[in-house]
Amino acid sequence: MHKDNGQRASVLQHVSQNVRRLRHAAELSQSALAEKSGVSRRMLVAIEAGEKNVSLTTLDRVAEALDVAFSDLIQAPDARDPSRINELAWAGAIPGSQAVLLAKASASREVELWQWRLEPGENYLSEADADGWSEQVYVFEGCLTVVLGDEERVLSSGEFISFASNCTHAYRNDGAVAVRFVRNVVI
Repeated sequence: MHKDNGQRASVLQHVSQNVRRLRHAAELSQSALAEKSGVSRRMLVAIEAGEKNVSLTTLDRVAEALDVAFSDLIQAPDARDPSRINELAWAGAIPGSQAVLLAKASASREVELWQWRLEPGENYLSEADADGWSEQVYVFEGCLTVVLGDEERVLSSGEFISFASNCTHAYRNDGAVAVRFVRNVVI
C-alpha cells in the first residue's frame, strides 16, 4: 500500500487518531500497549504519528489489546453511522488489487463485511485468527482460489464458502480476469 494514495493517507490518519485516543481512554502508555499487544513500541509510535503502513494482522493485535474491534481503528473518528465503514484497508502489489471494509454488524463480538478485488496473479495470505472466528466468502465475479492450510478450493462466480479461520488461509486469483468477492469476518 502506498502512502501517496489519498484514501490510504486518510485511513492512516484515522488509525493514528483512533489508536492514540483509545490508548489514552484505556490509560495505557505506548510501552504498556506494546507489551499487551505484542507490537513493538517503535511500531506504535510510527502508527500514532501516521507514518507507518501497517499490516491487518498488526491492527488486529492492537485492537484486541485495546479491547475494541478492528473497524474501530480504521473508521473515521467523526463517522455518523458507526456500522458503515467504507475504508480502503489493503492494497496489493499489483495495481487494482484492494480490500475495502464496507460495514460491520454485531455477532458475539461483531461481523465485518469486506468487498475484495484481486487482479490476475494477486494473492493475499492471512495468519490464523483466534479460535471461534470464522469467515464467509461469496464470489460475484471471476474465479477465486481459497487456500485453507493444505487444502485448495476453487470458487466460481455465484459460489461461496464458510470456514473456521483459526488456520492460515489465503485468497488467490489464478485466472486471467479480476476476481471480485465479498468476505464476512465473524468475530
